[in-house]
Amino acid sequence: MDLLLKESLKASYNEQADSRDRVEIESWKIKELDLFIAALRNDGFHSLLDMGAGSGQHGKYLSDHKLDVTCIDLSPNMVETCRAKGLSAEIMDYYTLDFQAESFDAVWAMNTLLHVPKVSLPAVLKNIHTVLAQDGLFYMGVYGGKDSEGVWQEDSYIPKRFFSFYTDENLLEVVSPLFDVIDFHIVPEAGGSMDFQSLMLRKKPIVD
Repeated sequence: MDLLLKESLKASYNEQADSRDRVEIESWKIKELDLFIAALRNDGFHSLLDMGAGSGQHGKYLSDHKLDVTCIDLSPNMVETCRAKGLSAEIMDYYTLDFQAESFDAVWAMNTLLHVPKVSLPAVLKNIHTVLAQDGLFYMGVYGGKDSEGVWQEDSYIPKRFFSFYTDENLLEVVSPLFDVIDFHIVPEAGGSMDFQSLMLRKKPIVD
């Protein structure tokens, strides 16, 4: 990822850590979390990486449901809010996941990977694939439904954030080399001008 883009994103979320920490988890996001928790329990999975954890609200919810959660975020301020909730959290981004291979049963990434430039997403997905255990589960939730990428000029955050959006077909195509799609659905309750695309994915074995 372009270093300037990364630093800009870090600055945006550093600025918003306190305000985001005060917002309750929306009911539709709790439904998505509960679906993921049910899938993890069905497989007997426990260890989970919350990638782009933000203020740690999702990480805390997952931890409260008896999962072993590790949070990472680009923003030092967000990591501090995670730690204040008693969560294990590190300053880290998805371009360099500093974990051993197969470290986690599952990865949770809601509204995280939409900040990845399209040219970089396959490499980021490969990093996720590497840290997942065999047959591991990966939740990927992003806004999209149309094809575009760039700095969102109407963004209220300062600096304005970079976003990548995919059509349903293109999103499914980009994940398919590394993951089997267990479930894909649109969440109407998310609202807004774009669709929220929810993907439950399972790690594919690498065939040499």
